[in-house]
Amino acid sequence: MVEQQIASRILMIRPVRFAFNAQTAVNNAFQKVGESDVQQQALQEFDDLVQILRVNQIDVTVINDTELPHTPDSIFPNNWLSFHAPDQLVLYPMFANNRRFERKAAVLEFARQSGYTQVLDLTSYENENQFLEGTGSMVLDRENKIAYACLSARTHLAVLQKYCEEMNYTPCTFHAFDTRQTPIYHTNVMMCIAKELAVVCLESIRDSMERKQLEKTLEATRKQVIEISRAQVDTFAGNMLQVQNQKGQRLMVMSSQAFQSLTTMQVQKLTLQNKIIHSPLYTIERHGGGSARCMIAEVFFQMNSRFYD
Repeated sequence: MVEQQIASRILMIRPVRFAFNAQTAVNNAFQKVGESDVQQQALQEFDDLVQILRVNQIDVTVINDTELPHTPDSIFPNNWLSFHAPDQLVLYPMFANNRRFERKAAVLEFARQSGYTQVLDLTSYENENQFLEGTGSMVLDRENKIAYACLSARTHLAVLQKYCEEMNYTPCTFHAFDTRQTPIYHTNVMMCIAKELAVVCLESIRDSMERKQLEKTLEATRKQVIEISRAQVDTFAGNMLQVQNQKGQRLMVMSSQAFQSLTTMQVQKLTLQNKIIHSPLYTIERHGGGSARCMIAEVFFQMNSRFYD
């Protein structure tokens, strides 16, 4: 079955105890230790992003997180689940122990009531210390069935191959490094695949053969490539997502920090096909090490029911 590339509905988790997560900071160089109590700032940033999404007529389902168990990164649901039409739910193995508790009843019930009855559960790989953190670890070209993956401590080849085997995807793997020469922990901070374009930091890929293979794959799928720099990756310019509103208009969602780092030419190329919408996410980015794309789980519904809004 050919998947849609652009979701017309999204799921977001409203935080109740957002905080710096020491368990993820061991290999997420984007996290910075700061204030001890940042819940209110993160909540305001979350609500502001949801508001601008809804003003732009994007269909957003919001589920409130729970106080217990404490899940400081619950604001990033795309790491532990993904939805695939018509009825497929995938659950992923998570690196940090406290992130595994994000698989909470309300979210799983939302999936069940929405008709996702087929579940690919990869979480048993946690017992082998092998991980694949959803559409953070993979950037999916859903129409061409390609899973782009920057291999890291969060993205193991064996689990990626299992996902691709079960979901009929072809993997395209590489290794990428940030401005500090630290391995990039998630693919979606340096790459975004949209329907007709790809935003990617090619200079982060040291190995020339890996870089050429990625370029060749993007060319074969006729994606217009918009290159970003490693410095722009540090501002989460790679962490954007194309969605579609209720009028069928394409929108590119990102943080204000990401938007402000883009060049005039990059903005022009993006706006040829999309309206850009952005919102300040500085607290979430600094303490959580993720940005707008990480906060969104794409939902590909075959029904129009509405839950939890």
